[in-house]
Amino acid sequence: MTSRLDAQMAFLMEADKLKQIVRGTTLADGSRYENSGEHSWHIALYALVLGPDAPADVSVDRVIKMLLLHDIVEIDAGDAPIFGDHDATEMAAKEDAAATRLFGLLPPDQAQSFRALWDEFEAAETPDARFAKSLDRFQPPNQNLAANGGSWVDYDTRYSQFEARVGSKIKRGAPWLWDWLHPKASAWFEARGKL
Repeated sequence: MTSRLDAQMAFLMEADKLKQIVRGTTLADGSRYENSGEHSWHIALYALVLGPDAPADVSVDRVIKMLLLHDIVEIDAGDAPIFGDHDATEMAAKEDAAATRLFGLLPPDQAQSFRALWDEFEAAETPDARFAKSLDRFQPPNQNLAANGGSWVDYDTRYSQFEARVGSKIKRGAPWLWDWLHPKASAWFEARGKL
């Protein structure tokens, strides 16, 4: 019979594979593409640093947990770059199956709790999940701005795409972050004739 610790360690060892998933966003210095493990850590840090300014009904501790777990499904499903071409329905099915498998490695109480946090993040209906989604969308543009365009250049992104796929999510859960980012991003796109 598998012990609780055996199950927890199986999950943690499987989670190490998240470091192998290369994302579409570069590091801020543009030297290489980040991996999903780095991304998850970085946006959890964003939550820790920016969380005190979140709406009063947001639990920053829960947001950090969501952000540490939100991309774990990429171990099985892979990354779906925000400006890339992929079938959203197919990707959602792959991610759901991955969540079932990966969280299923844990002891039942943790499996249920972690899966519920992941489902909440995906639905983005609670204040915690909306703020977590906003941070997930807020970090990559900052990386791109620092890296002279990063994935915006790679995917030949226009401002209208950026605003629809990224801006709308940031505005929904963290409008003050959008107010800060919007002029910087629009200036970048305008300077390159991509408005």
